[in-house]
Amino acid sequence: MTLLRFEPMRDLDNFQNRFQRFFGEFPGLHNFDEDSFLPAIDIKENDKNLILNIEVPGVKKDDLKITLQDNILTIKGEKKKEKEEKDENVYRTERVFGAFERSFTLPVEVDSDNVDAKVIDGVLEIKLEKVQPKKPKEKVISLN
Repeated sequence: MTLLRFEPMRDLDNFQNRFQRFFGEFPGLHNFDEDSFLPAIDIKENDKNLILNIEVPGVKKDDLKITLQDNILTIKGEKKKEKEEKDENVYRTERVFGAFERSFTLPVEVDSDNVDAKVIDGVLEIKLEKVQPKKPKEKVISLN
């Protein structure tokens, strides 16, 4: 029998992500706080790695911070607003600026010493090497 880790907050996180993704489909509605935004994230795995792809166009490498603690991956960043020119008339602004922070409890154990992160064409890719699960040892206890 396989034991599953009990994570009571997982359903709440899933609901929050669905809610934010739903409102993110309507320009201007997902920005509950004008100084923040929520980048889209894809999480997938293969035999050896857990891979996250996060859309961060316009976010500079120095404005990103990635931490991994107790199998919780946290990504923080900020997309800074460009300088506005006083003599320009702005007719429409749809781009989003501000800070963001996303945290995920990873679905598998990973090696925190073997993480690769890079930004290519506005997509942050984080590749985490999975740790092979230890096989449980069964010990027979004799009765006295």
